[in-house]
Amino acid sequence: MKRYFLLLASLLAATAAFGENGRNIVGGDTSTAIDKANVLPLALDDAFQFRKQIVILNDPQVLKPSFDPMINFERTRLNYGALNSYERRSRYGHYFKFFWRSKRKADLTVRFEYRQQNLGAFVQAKEYHVKDAKGSYVSEFDVLGDQYIEDGKVAGWRVILIENGKIVGLNQSFLWN
Repeated sequence: MKRYFLLLASLLAATAAFGENGRNIVGGDTSTAIDKANVLPLALDDAFQFRKQIVILNDPQVLKPSFDPMINFERTRLNYGALNSYERRSRYGHYFKFFWRSKRKADLTVRFEYRQQNLGAFVQAKEYHVKDAKGSYVSEFDVLGDQYIEDGKVAGWRVILIENGKIVGLNQSFLWN
């Protein structure tokens, strides 16, 4: 019986350290907006790599109807719990999810830089810090609510991994220059 409780306790401790499906999930509401995204030197490192990105636009005025149940589920999930039109409007916008990996321990800053349609070439940025990052991570960023409604859709974006003031990992949209 004691072994069972020890096994259960170790399993709970292991799942508390990771997000869903054993992945480290960072970002979302914990990211902080920066006033000015400074230019950093490029020193790409093979120890850091972006694996995949998922970009979702949640706006009923631009959405095309879909018969795919997975797409419909994702749209429903994003709007779940919004009871009135104010809450629904605050969830309209772009959702970004980036899957990346670090092969060695490092203190990293994950920065998401983006441009919006109504702001032209003005670059905005959000970032957060990951201490002793090693393994697979999922980073989530969003541009929602009034910021999305007033400034428009995200026209171009890039996400970078920063270590000691240098860019060691990079992923960007086709329209980023």
